[in-house]
Amino acid sequence: MKKILQKTYLGIIFFLLYAPIVTLMILSFNNSKTRAKWGGFTGKWYVQLFQNEQIMNALYTTLIIAVLAAAIATVLGTMAAIGIQAMKQRSKTITLGITNIPMLNGEIVMGISLMLLFIAGRINLGFGTILMSHITFCVPYVVLNVLPKLKQTSRYTYEAALDLGASPLYAFFKVVFPDILPGVISGFLLAFTMSLDDFVITHFTKGPGIDTLSTKIYSEVRKGIKPEMYALSTLLFGTVLILLLLVNMEPDTTAKSSKTSRRFSHFLQKKPVRIFLRRVVPAVMALVIIAGGFFYGSKETITGDNQVVVYNWGEYLDPETITLFEEETGINVVYEEFETNEIMYPKVQSGAIAYDVVCPSDYMIQRMIENDLLAEINFDNIPNIKNIGSTYMKTSQQFDPENKYSVPYCWGTIGILYNKTMVDEPIDSWSVLWDEKYKDNILMQDSVRDAFAVALKLSGHSLNSADLDELTAARDLLIEQKPLVQAYVIDQVRDKMIGNEAAIGVIYSGEAIYTQNENKDLEYVVPKEGSNVWIDSWVIPKNAKHKENAEAFINFLCRPDIAKMNFDYITYSTPNEAARALIEDEALRNNTIAFPGPEILDRCETFSYLGDETNDIYNELWREVKSN
Repeated sequence: MKKILQKTYLGIIFFLLYAPIVTLMILSFNNSKTRAKWGGFTGKWYVQLFQNEQIMNALYTTLIIAVLAAAIATVLGTMAAIGIQAMKQRSKTITLGITNIPMLNGEIVMGISLMLLFIAGRINLGFGTILMSHITFCVPYVVLNVLPKLKQTSRYTYEAALDLGASPLYAFFKVVFPDILPGVISGFLLAFTMSLDDFVITHFTKGPGIDTLSTKIYSEVRKGIKPEMYALSTLLFGTVLILLLLVNMEPDTTAKSSKTSRRFSHFLQKKPVRIFLRRVVPAVMALVIIAGGFFYGSKETITGDNQVVVYNWGEYLDPETITLFEEETGINVVYEEFETNEIMYPKVQSGAIAYDVVCPSDYMIQRMIENDLLAEINFDNIPNIKNIGSTYMKTSQQFDPENKYSVPYCWGTIGILYNKTMVDEPIDSWSVLWDEKYKDNILMQDSVRDAFAVALKLSGHSLNSADLDELTAARDLLIEQKPLVQAYVIDQVRDKMIGNEAAIGVIYSGEAIYTQNENKDLEYVVPKEGSNVWIDSWVIPKNAKHKENAEAFINFLCRPDIAKMNFDYITYSTPNEAARALIEDEALRNNTIAFPGPEILDRCETFSYLGDETNDIYNELWREVKSN
């Protein structure tokens, strides 16, 4: 009975450890792009993985930074440990205390501090700042591993070598270094692991076009993980598993072992087999990784002024359009993504990164204009502006009064997406989000303005309200609703609704079109109380270094065929009337979700920037909602 319980307990532990990994491996062979449904078996994600330059570059950037940071930190940490060991006790205690600060300090504090230091020193964020940051937080771990070995080393042996005529350097490498080598190796491996696994510090110190696996996976999770990530994770797990098996493979020669086991062990003991498994296989794996690094690294040809640095929402541009732009113009595109306007704004405001083209939403554009962060666009360089409908240019004047700073890119509404098989009546009001019979089946947007817009509209107020009483009442409504909410999400609402994981979700109209294509039971409605009609537009920050290239990029995206490509890819409504005319499917061209009529738009408002003081009030009230 005891053995049965032990095996059962062990089985449960292994299940908890490996069930998520098995799930991930299964998803890597799922023919559907969404995890919410099984689309049949396929291996195409593995093919697309090696064709996805963004993911592969993130992988090799991670490995290169980890190796370089660990190597440099090991040298510096070993030298520091030697110096600390030679100090008097009081000085040693003080120095060790200072050295240990990066280990004791919170990573977020470390990341923000380093970012501010680089900004103050006018150092552009990029590969170099990530490397310097990783070296900084890895050095203490090396010191921590090397110092105990130095304490075990007798200084008299070193002094004897000097007495026998050896130079200090020669004596160190011949006498001291062999004794501390295990600590040096441990320090290197720990530094490598810490660098490989870091996210927070990398997130704050990276620049445009630079991603490590941790930051790439984070951005993917925020907008919906690509299946290629499942494939990559499966390959990484398989690689590590093979290496562990090779390292720990020992021949079984015990008397209790089976005849077959002994034969297999005898086979493993053969010298050619040992050489192949212990040396050739790891060498081939290392060679593949190194060769891949050089291959993908050689594709990074972005240098000098022949580039344009783009900052856009996740999954908001067909990657093929970037390839076409680079081929036609010879201008290289450095592409980076953000999840919310509130994440984008401080990065542009800080000036730490000189973005050339950014795609904010209406109210954020107004804020950037008022804070003098945007450059006027030279429309002589954007002749394709003629394809943008006059209605959208006029609407844009609500946040860009003279149409001097922005070019409309996409637009849409915010409404309710509901599953007709899980909701027993037609929905036409925001009030359904407070209906207790849908408890734990409601998805809300994890966005302060979008969430408050729902509560304000339900109460009959403007979604641009700055009245403290109205905002406080909206906060109370959201707190009242919170027990009914399954999750506050951004783009994850898409997969959850497709997979029937929730009955109702607040969603953007473009996402609604995509979800309906995947699940025919989903219905979208703009509530009768009204909602938000939004416009995302291209703008050029004032500190842009490649303004003419930025205008060439915007002009390219305003071309009808390119705008049509992006509409097909992201399913968000295009303000490009010439592109809309190219939509062959009449039902899609006249789709009321993508292109709602005046009866819907007349009850919708566009977000306005309400000033820093009111913006702070919104944020404070939203924190109260989330923390309640």
